[in-house]
Amino acid sequence: MGLFSRRRSDDDSIPDEKSRSIEDDDERQHWFKRRSVAWAGLAVLVVLVAFGCWLGFRAQTAKTNLEQARASAQQTKDALLQGNTADATRFAADAQSHAQAARDAAHSLPWNIASVVPWLGSPFKTGQQISDVVLGLTAEVLKPAADAGATVAPNQMLADGRLDVEALRREEPALSKIAAAAARLDADAKAISNPRYLSVLGEARSKLQAQTSDVAHLLGGTAIAARLAPSMMGVDGPRGYFMGFQTNAEARGTGGLLGGFGILRFDNGKPSVDTLGPNTELFDKPFTPISLGQDFDQQYGFTKPTTDIKNSNQSAHFPYAAQIWKSMWAQQTGINVDGVVAIDPVALSYILGATGPVVMPDGETVTEGNVVELTESTVYNRFPTDQSARKQYLQDVAGEVVKKISGPVKSPRTLFDALGRAVSERRILVWSSSPADQKLLEETPLAHEVPDDPAPYAGVVINNLGGNKMDYYLKRQIEYVADGCEGDTRQSTVTVRLTNTLADATPLSDYVAGRPGFFTGLADNIPKGAMLTSVRLLATKGAQVIGVLANDTRIRVFGETERGHPSFEAQVAIPPGKTAVLTFRLSEPTAPGEARVPVQPLIDNVTPTVLVPTCTG
Repeated sequence: MGLFSRRRSDDDSIPDEKSRSIEDDDERQHWFKRRSVAWAGLAVLVVLVAFGCWLGFRAQTAKTNLEQARASAQQTKDALLQGNTADATRFAADAQSHAQAARDAAHSLPWNIASVVPWLGSPFKTGQQISDVVLGLTAEVLKPAADAGATVAPNQMLADGRLDVEALRREEPALSKIAAAAARLDADAKAISNPRYLSVLGEARSKLQAQTSDVAHLLGGTAIAARLAPSMMGVDGPRGYFMGFQTNAEARGTGGLLGGFGILRFDNGKPSVDTLGPNTELFDKPFTPISLGQDFDQQYGFTKPTTDIKNSNQSAHFPYAAQIWKSMWAQQTGINVDGVVAIDPVALSYILGATGPVVMPDGETVTEGNVVELTESTVYNRFPTDQSARKQYLQDVAGEVVKKISGPVKSPRTLFDALGRAVSERRILVWSSSPADQKLLEETPLAHEVPDDPAPYAGVVINNLGGNKMDYYLKRQIEYVADGCEGDTRQSTVTVRLTNTLADATPLSDYVAGRPGFFTGLADNIPKGAMLTSVRLLATKGAQVIGVLANDTRIRVFGETERGHPSFEAQVAIPPGKTAVLTFRLSEPTAPGEARVPVQPLIDNVTPTVLVPTCTG
């Protein structure tokens, strides 16, 4: 039995060994599989780490080079403005080299792979687009601009009071090409996708979009100037312009009352001014009226604007005033000018800041800091009743400033900056009788046009009804708010706050603070020093007024149309130290385009608050 049992045990041991062998093989196979999986996982991990390091390295390379490109671009700009074209060219080449390196890094293999990963790849795609735009700016805009800088740098363009209009005309094709490239890259920048989760890259995107917009605007203006200035400044023969000096202390639609005038001449880029005179020289002749269209005649005709110089520029549309002034000068002298220019004392202050002060024949110094107060306020107290003496004094100031500009300029760049600031604030206005030149002007702030298009618009126009000089003390706030883009129409509100900053105790002459205006009924029971003001809102085309409030009280407004825009006029009296708040509530079309709120050039500088969503068509 024992033997049987042992044999049986031996017999049983045979399958047990086979089973263990099979189990051992299975374990070895599982072990090899596990080790293979581990090695594969480790390999993937190594690849991912390597990929991440490579991607991080390329990201750092892109970031560093973009920062260096930006620094070199700023150096290029500074060198160009200083007229240092050799340095500008060198810095532009550096900027392009760094931009190319950044672009290469952003389009490397790991970056390309990362950029196509759904959602996670969004910032990488944005980075690629940013690098593309930066390279385009350096290669197609910055470097060509540096190459052209030898000709169009301020200190090269302006010498001995003469602008080199021939050189400007020669460079016009290159400048137009650069401007076109800048406009295209601006559109590319606007199309850069928003990174979904990387705020730093989102900020870089926003900054680049703002910069490309500024560059495109600047170069677009430069290209227009290169096309326009040679013709208007006499490269093809002498040109003559009626130049009006506007007095902002008595508000008119284009800025202020026409206080004096001169004839501005250009001969191959060299300016001169003659025939300076006061506005009284345009008062004493009976003029034949001209028609500027049914809407104009209906809205302004009762004030005889085309025959009375005091009322000639009530509309904010400068071409109307320009054509009136041209007509009056032709009727007065028999001479047809080639265009009209308007300028105000605030613009003169910017110019004096660039050229330095002028010294009057009696030794008085007129500076950037005192010319506005001197010509808009002090002069009326100095000559309270002697109008002839006052007008002669203002004419002498204008003459001295003109002589200063016409002579050698110490810093052409500073002068160009001053003129650019005045133009941007609509303080220098230009109209040309040449249709080709006028069409180009209409692409710039110089034209001071009321636009004939349907985009959202809120033009607030102030006209002095008192016939006094109280608008020297006027401070404005303007706000334009509208609902969203849903539906064909939306509600909007334009709020205008007008403050009379004159202190009650301030002594002023009757000429400054009196009420000789033509709306005598409005002046009843109003204290001396009060402002009698017309406030006209030119609204979006197709807008309808719901109601107008003056200091929370509903008032009546006069409705007309100007250049297709509905016009709503309110009239208010503002005592010294008080504020009038006008609220225009409207229903307007939900029109595509960015909202515009042009600022009338008066003494104060206004930055409107605009809360109007930009709708698409």
